[in-house]
Amino acid sequence: MNIEDQNGTTVLHRTNVEQPRRTLWTILIGRPLATADAPHETIGKLIGLAVFASDALSSTAYATQEILAILIVLGTAAYGYLFPISLVIVGLLAVVTFSYEQTIHAYPNGGGSYIVSRDNLGEFPAKVAASAILTDYILTVAVSISSGVAQVVSAYSQLFDYRVYIAVALVFLIMMINLRGVRESGVIFAIPTYFFVAMMFVTVIIGIVRYASGSLGMLAEPPEATMLLGPQAVSLFLLMRAFSNGTTALTGIEAIADGIPSFREPRTRNAGVTLILMSSILATLLLGITFLAGHIHAVPSEVETVISQLARTVYDGRGLLYLLAISATTVILVMAANTSFADFPRLSAITAADGLLPRQLNYRGSRLVFSRGIAVLALLASLLIIVFQASVTRLIPLYAIGVFISFTLSQTGMARRWWKIGHLKEGQEIKERGSVLRYQEGWKSKMVVNGLGGLLTLFVMVLFAVTKFADGAWVVIIIIPSLVVVFSIIQGHYKRLANTLSLDQYGGAPPRIHRNRVLLPIGGVHRGTLAALRYARTLTDDITAVHISVNPDETERLRKKWEQWGDGVRLVIVESSYRRFMEPLLDYIDEIYERRQPNEVITIIVPQFISHKRWTNFLHTNTAAALRQALMFYNNVVVTNVPYLVDRGEKRTV
Repeated sequence: MNIEDQNGTTVLHRTNVEQPRRTLWTILIGRPLATADAPHETIGKLIGLAVFASDALSSTAYATQEILAILIVLGTAAYGYLFPISLVIVGLLAVVTFSYEQTIHAYPNGGGSYIVSRDNLGEFPAKVAASAILTDYILTVAVSISSGVAQVVSAYSQLFDYRVYIAVALVFLIMMINLRGVRESGVIFAIPTYFFVAMMFVTVIIGIVRYASGSLGMLAEPPEATMLLGPQAVSLFLLMRAFSNGTTALTGIEAIADGIPSFREPRTRNAGVTLILMSSILATLLLGITFLAGHIHAVPSEVETVISQLARTVYDGRGLLYLLAISATTVILVMAANTSFADFPRLSAITAADGLLPRQLNYRGSRLVFSRGIAVLALLASLLIIVFQASVTRLIPLYAIGVFISFTLSQTGMARRWWKIGHLKEGQEIKERGSVLRYQEGWKSKMVVNGLGGLLTLFVMVLFAVTKFADGAWVVIIIIPSLVVVFSIIQGHYKRLANTLSLDQYGGAPPRIHRNRVLLPIGGVHRGTLAALRYARTLTDDITAVHISVNPDETERLRKKWEQWGDGVRLVIVESSYRRFMEPLLDYIDEIYERRQPNEVITIIVPQFISHKRWTNFLHTNTAAALRQALMFYNNVVVTNVPYLVDRGEKRTV
């Protein structure tokens, strides 16, 4: 125990040593971790890739299919446009990656587009960025899980009717794993992530080798194609729509910038290397899968995914390697949801700390993760899956708008940051909430790159919103502004509360309480009543016992017992003509309240029976809770319940 003396005030520092109890919950998620264990819960590059890159990498499993879903209306001509569109998407990926690599080094405490927007664009853009990316994280879980289940259904069609149940069960499985902590969940997810990367590279390499040798044939027994549009000629709008569908491959790029604090020191370097590694793998696989899918003439289908078609063509049937490829794809699509489970709680905590969301989301759970945010994400994603029946086609139109809004705001914010840096003098330093500004050479070129990236992602965002509006994108366009309004309402409440509680204009020392009047509602005279009376004696001698009479005979028996046990305390009997209890009691309290003196406090003490058998507590009235609810808006009125443990003797009575 450390003792300090500060300006005449004694301050004691005491460390509480406790051993958390072993419960069923601790068995499920692991033993509680102390705050001092936080540095040991960080992760390196290899585990970080598994935790934060699974969303982006998994998009290679459906991005090609989403491009084909639009181009297929062109017939065989579609395959001539497939690979060039993928090249443009990879170019956009390079710009976004460069931007977020800069963001990582500029904002080492994480937060991504929200922090960048807050510090450089203002409060409103920051709210838009937060609402957009939080919405996208929820959709990521729903889309990824649904897509993973679709892979299973492709191989085992008899499970089609159970896809919603399977999807919801997988959501809660990932939730439980994430509740075990970042490091432990990362280790669990690392194996399936790297298994997927290995199988996809094997599939692409074998496919390209067979293509080069001329042994890679066309798709045998193609499934029935899913036509989103009617047959039409090629047009710029059609190509742009296909491009917007394919940009779903970029979702998840922002995840590492949001979760920088999860990395080991030097965390910015580790996070930056992980980002570049993730983008390189993503670009390579996307181009490889798209090239091969175009050659074999794969078709978009609800019955069989493009990855399944590619795998059975490359491996000449549904043999072992096919099953391994499908299994790896299914697992990574499910694991992609883990990126959201890693970032959604952290971003929720940051926005909660800024007063945009309930403060409870900023509290860490027993395993040093933001467990409330994890639970909220699981619940909301499950609701989406149920509403949209785990259909990837129905969920995709809602997807990616949010992330491109955050891309646009993040890059615009970084361009603004470079402009501010360019107007500093050498050696000058300005501290902002999320970063420190110092003059840097080459700021103009970086500003141009970020500005160009912002324009490109803005174009994609508008394109996506226009082309997908009728398909369901209008839902997201409504949700994001609604969340901004919710943020503003919550923020307004916290600001008003802070102003009300502020001591800045409080003046001197608070006035002392000159008088404390105690009211003791009693229904009978027993040990619990006497325990409450003993406690009341410690506060004041001005005590009034109040009994609401609904039965004259019982009231008379109570009066006689009070004369014997009441210790001279006055008793007020209030007749209740209609056998009500709360209304006459509140009327009497109102009467006393209206006659109170300045600086007088009225304390209402209520005896309460408590049993260690929790189920028996439902057999007793909860008068104290009812009174607190009724009197919560009264100034200088305190409601206190005095527990009496009815089945543990006098051990813990007052």
